[in-house]
Amino acid sequence: MKNLITYVCFFCFLCVNNVLISQESAEVSETIPENYKKRSPIYDYSEQQLNNTDTIPDFSSKSQKLKITGTIYESDGVTPAKNVMLFIHQTDEDGNFELKRQNKKRYVHHRGWIKTNADGRYTFYTFVPGKSIYGNELTQILPIIKAPNKPEQKIETFLFDDDPSLTASCREKIIRTNPNRILKLDKKEGLYVAQRDIVLGKENAEY
Repeated sequence: MKNLITYVCFFCFLCVNNVLISQESAEVSETIPENYKKRSPIYDYSEQQLNNTDTIPDFSSKSQKLKITGTIYESDGVTPAKNVMLFIHQTDEDGNFELKRQNKKRYVHHRGWIKTNADGRYTFYTFVPGKSIYGNELTQILPIIKAPNKPEQKIETFLFDDDPSLTASCREKIIRTNPNRILKLDKKEGLYVAQRDIVLGKENAEY
């Protein structure tokens, strides 16, 4: 009888332990999707609910603070696009991508996400990225966009009007295709402000 009780207790312990392990495994799988390492960073936001405004990490400590606003439109260029996600990431003030690691996946520290509401508007509080001393690359902010029921896609980068690397020929080409991507900075009360409107389906790009 004593042996039977011991066996039953042991069996119950194994059952409970297996349930706990299964629950922990389920929680991990829900927290870290199977494609986590390979998927686009646009899906790596931590907030349960995105809104149309976000602040890039370290914004408050930067000297060249920047507010970027704009409207995302449907392909007709007139209708505001609702529930569109926009992700950006950029270099630090020295022109380097500050890399972090989470769940064994590397990511750019200075990044942010928004999701438009009915008016299609968005706002990012960030800072003017620096230029790498190792080359003549353009100073830029890199975006990825995702409209409802469509796959994410990279779009043309945010450029800066006062960038000396933006040559006359390059500027002329951009003005012909999409002048909105060149940010013209206006300083107001210690904060640079700029605007860029985006039309869905008109700014596909690879970088």
